[in-house]
This record gives sequence, C-alpha cells and structure tokens, in this order.
Amino acid sequence: MNSRQRRGVVLLVVSVVCAVAAFAGVLAVVSNARSQVGQKVTAYELSADVPAYTALDSSKVHRISMPKRWLPDTAVRDLGEFQGKIAAVPLKKGSLLESDMVAARPELKPGQMEIAIMIDAETGVAGKITPGARVNIFATFAGRKDTDPDVSKIIVANASVLDVGQIKAFDKSEDAQRLSEEGVPITFALDAEDAQRVAYAESFAEHVRLALVAPGDTEAPPESDRTYTLSGDTSAAGAAR
Repeated sequence: MNSRQRRGVVLLVVSVVCAVAAFAGVLAVVSNARSQVGQKVTAYELSADVPAYTALDSSKVHRISMPKRWLPDTAVRDLGEFQGKIAAVPLKKGSLLESDMVAARPELKPGQMEIAIMIDAETGVAGKITPGARVNIFATFAGRKDTDPDVSKIIVANASVLDVGQIKAFDKSEDAQRLSEEGVPITFALDAEDAQRVAYAESFAEHVRLALVAPGDTEAPPESDRTYTLSGDTSAAGAAR
C-alpha cells in the first residue's frame, strides 16, 4: 500500500468516526429535548372568536397535544368542563381554553320562570348587563288623564338576568315610543307576580329601563322610593326650603 492509499484509508476512517460522533450528538440532543419536554397531554384551542356571554360548544374548539409541563394548571383538558357553559370574557381564535375563561350559565330557581323583553339599546346599561347580573327594572307611565302626573316606578327590584341577546331592530309596526331603533332581548328569572309586572310594563309603559345593581348589594329600594312624580318631587323640594 503506497502513501496515497494510506492517506485515503486514514481520511475514510476519520470520516466514519466523525459521522458516528455527529450521529451520537444528534441522539443526545433529541434525548435531552425529550427529557425536557416530557409527557404530552390533551388541551383545547379556540377555532373561532367567541363573544362574551355566548355558549361554548365543541364546534368552537379543537383538540391539541402539548407538553404537560408547559400547560397551565387552569387549562381545560376535558370537553365536559365547558359543555353548557358560556364565555366569561371575549375569547380570541387560537387562544388556549382555560377554566377561568368560562362560567356557568345562570339557572332558574324553584318558583321562578323565564321572561324575555326587548330593552331600548339606549336606555339599557349598554355593555354592562351580563348573565348573572342583577338589575332594578324601571317603567314610566303617562297619566291616565291630562290632570294626572306622569309616573316613574321601580316595578321589580334585584331582577336576575339569565341571558342577554344580540342587538336587533325593533318591529316597525309597534306603536310604543322608542328612544332608539334597536333593542336588546334580555331574559330574566322572575316569580309569577314580577313576571306579570314586567309583561304589563312592556305592553303599556312608555319606556322600560334597567339600572344595574352593585355586586353584593341585596337590599331592595324601600317602597317610599319606588314611585316618583315630578310634581311630588317639586313639592318636597319646596317644603324643604
């Protein structure tokens, strides 16, 4: 074997050794990455934007697999965790679904019934009334005779809101006076008597308004503060002077 052949053999051996070393290095890197990543688990990612307070279902999410060590403790890992629930906040497509993003839909209590009415978009508490909120329902009535004063009444105190629909146009055939051309259907959980009050007000009141009750405030306004007339207010102010 001449010197040129010996050099060729040496280079071949060196190449083989380098290839083996590179392969071993790749295996070491892969093994290290696997040890760092760890076990993969199932999670759920939103496949579409979901507005706040709308229902969540399997059509709005898709299943993904990701390392358990990178998954937050609040991540939803079971479809049953959000079935029948609503989005607590606006959710964006591509977001990882977590338990604090969803909330249970308010439910009826024994003796209650659902009743939905359209509220003027400009007289409701725009964007602040959500399922689970509590509101006072106001209705204003014109005097039956020209000499009778117009009256504003709190017809229901601490009404529980079950659902808030999408803004839509009022029926143009309705004779009721409206401050806006659009309204929001709002569903309440009420007992029979309060449901009748609301139904009557929607049919015969000039306007129906909602006032959001502060969280934790469970005291209803006293009866003396539930009816208001401008003439009565003026008389009270004059007597105080």
